[in-house]
Amino acid sequence: MYLYLETDGRVYTVRRNGILDLPRVGEEIPFPYEILYELPWGEEGVALGVPRLSRHPHEWILKDEVPRRSDTSPLLRDVVHRTLPRAVAEGIVERGEEILLVKASRGLTRGLWSLPGGFLSFGESPEEAVAREIQEELRVPCRAGKLLGVRTKVGEHTGLHWIIFFLAVELEGAPDPDPDEIAEARFFPKKEAARVLSDRTMAAFLEELFGN
Repeated sequence: MYLYLETDGRVYTVRRNGILDLPRVGEEIPFPYEILYELPWGEEGVALGVPRLSRHPHEWILKDEVPRRSDTSPLLRDVVHRTLPRAVAEGIVERGEEILLVKASRGLTRGLWSLPGGFLSFGESPEEAVAREIQEELRVPCRAGKLLGVRTKVGEHTGLHWIIFFLAVELEGAPDPDPDEIAEARFFPKKEAARVLSDRTMAAFLEELFGN
């Protein structure tokens, strides 16, 4: 298993045959560290940890420099990319005592019930992102309202760090799902919605929000 150690935007690396690479767990590391997560990246896997240092490591490579340098290993570049947080905005669309869920026809949640929404594009606010995603998925205009909460998680299967913005959304018409993105859209009773959601972080948020 390889070891990814980052602090203040700098990454600890070793040189192998002139190439900057990640150290392996068990190799001699000249400082103490704590492993936080073991993640399913690469053939051997990657452990993500935090170094315990007495000073800022000015000599370590900057994380933002890794992708554009020719003397970095593919694994190092891949892990730098994968450790960047993914931000998504999810819409809470209420209809009385019901809430709208969607079943994706492709992507990470294909065939699973989720909240309508998706990734923030570059430069977008959560409000802009959720309105755009719902327009694309459900082909209906909407108004994004109050920010109801923010949650984070490390994905059990992806090993990615997700930041999830939950926003109240009001539709300005009936959902007309785009079949390329959404196989089905349905209003569920709020208590049932939390049970059928595939994502446990989203489900826990609904349970907290609606007092289930």
